[in-house]
Amino acid sequence: MSRTQKQTLFRIILSAVLLLCIALLPVEGALRLGLFLIPYLIIGWDVLWEAIQNILRGQWFDENFLMAIATVGAFCIGEYPEGVFVMLFYQVGELFQSLAVERSRNSIADLMNMMPEYANLEENQSLREVDPSEVEIGQIIVIKPGEKVPLDGTVVEGESSLNTMALTGEAVPRDVFSGDEVISGCVNLTGLLRLRVSRRFEDSTVSRILELVESSAANKAKTENFITRFARYYTPVVVLAALALAVIPSLLWGGWSTWVYRALSFLVISCPCALVLSVPLSFFGGIGGASKRGILVKGATYLESLSKAEVVAFDKTGTLTKGSFSVSEIVPEPSFSKEKLLEFAALAELYSDHPIAVSLRAAVPDTLEKERVGSLQNFPGRGVLAIVDGMPILAGNQKLMSGEGISVPQIQNSNTVVYLAVNQEYAGYIRLADEVKEHAAQALQRLHRVGIQKTVMLTGDNSYTAQEIGNTLGIDAVYSQLLPQDKVSCLEKLLNESAPNRTVVFVGDGINDAPVLSRADVGIAMGGLGSDAAMEAADVVIMDDDPQKVATAILIAKRTMRIARENIVFSLAIKGLVLALSMIGLSNMWEAVLADVGVSVVAILNATRTLSAKEK
Repeated sequence: MSRTQKQTLFRIILSAVLLLCIALLPVEGALRLGLFLIPYLIIGWDVLWEAIQNILRGQWFDENFLMAIATVGAFCIGEYPEGVFVMLFYQVGELFQSLAVERSRNSIADLMNMMPEYANLEENQSLREVDPSEVEIGQIIVIKPGEKVPLDGTVVEGESSLNTMALTGEAVPRDVFSGDEVISGCVNLTGLLRLRVSRRFEDSTVSRILELVESSAANKAKTENFITRFARYYTPVVVLAALALAVIPSLLWGGWSTWVYRALSFLVISCPCALVLSVPLSFFGGIGGASKRGILVKGATYLESLSKAEVVAFDKTGTLTKGSFSVSEIVPEPSFSKEKLLEFAALAELYSDHPIAVSLRAAVPDTLEKERVGSLQNFPGRGVLAIVDGMPILAGNQKLMSGEGISVPQIQNSNTVVYLAVNQEYAGYIRLADEVKEHAAQALQRLHRVGIQKTVMLTGDNSYTAQEIGNTLGIDAVYSQLLPQDKVSCLEKLLNESAPNRTVVFVGDGINDAPVLSRADVGIAMGGLGSDAAMEAADVVIMDDDPQKVATAILIAKRTMRIARENIVFSLAIKGLVLALSMIGLSNMWEAVLADVGVSVVAILNATRTLSAKEK
């Protein structure tokens, strides 16, 4: 709890204890009034003060005004315990709502980890560390291995592999050579690069991503709290009805004190205790039920929006796939077996930490003998040359083979292929693919069962790989080769196409997904392996990275909204009946109080059902 929440909880406990003790004291008159005012002011002073401030600003009819006039009305007719209880119930509901939304997010601050702190500016054959904003277009900067690329530019010298995970979410490093364009936000993995800057810092890719997150967060449509919306209409109607009940019959038939008593009773009965407690409890229960399943929802608003989901868009890598590679196909020449080809590839890559090398070694069932590997030569961005069992083994891409004068077949529709040559003769190729998560297909099927009309995949991967995975999983639409700003554009299109009062959900896991997570009606982040920035930008976090939990979250949201509506209808129906009886004098204060408390108890018990949600 925050400090304010702890203070509110202390006030609730103190007020409840004092109320119980004072109710047992045999005191009457002014002393009784004074004693009950103590717990009332302890628990309700902030509501009274907020109501006064809103009145001064011309905002009369809100929940604070209703709570103030109803509880003051209870004190005016001598029902002091009811006045304190009403305010106590209201503050308990407010505390539950406050706990549900807990802490506000600061996605910009977390994204600053992506922001490069300096640039190595080349001047007079020496390097000087400067702020990236000081570098002008056309100047040369140097990026050493392990450093972030601070600015967009063109490689003028050097070759290396770049980790583009922060921008595209893809696990395969991108190989760059002289003449290639490089965007800021990547991490240089291997070789030294000299870049000619093509954009100023404020126009660079990394700066635009940060700006997108900020503007997207500002554009997110926020659903207003139900009680506030309800009070806008309910409060003025109730107050005017009570005033009319006190004045009109008194003028027509006399008996001023009788009708004023009925009007004040009307106000006490009209206090929506069941609503102000059970509705927040319904959402809080839904949030608690979701957390039991490893789904963290950052507020009641997002549950309400999630219950209206019509379209769910997914990132690919780390969301629907594992973000790690596995051998998908081995095609040897006739003189080699699949096992021998894979073994040679794994031995050649024995000392590499590249994700592809790790995957090749993991595919070999037997222990690899290090003594079989002799000298090793690395060709950044192309592959390796290793001496295995006394034979030269080349393992790498088509550029490596072409450079060595070895002819290899052109593999269509794939960019993750390792070619092998033994003794300068082509031996075959191995294709690797990102592994689809175990329950990804079931996750897409479950989404349709819970009412999702369309599923979409937005990815920075190449079109063939993206479409292949999309077809495997049964995704309705696939958009590929997207940068973060492109994902936002695609999502904007989905938002414009969605039906009125329906929402679009985006599910992602990387820093590159932060802008689109913020722009979606509901952003869901994979929290197990996802970045901190994505989790902060998201409205919902799935802690174990299971895509099936997306359907579970939607199911919980729909159940929560159904129970909340049940509480609203039940509370208003009973409340309306008792109000009608009180107007004609068939219900006294205590009957009204018992009815009010009874409705609250039933609504609260119904709200606790949100703690469980049956799987479909």
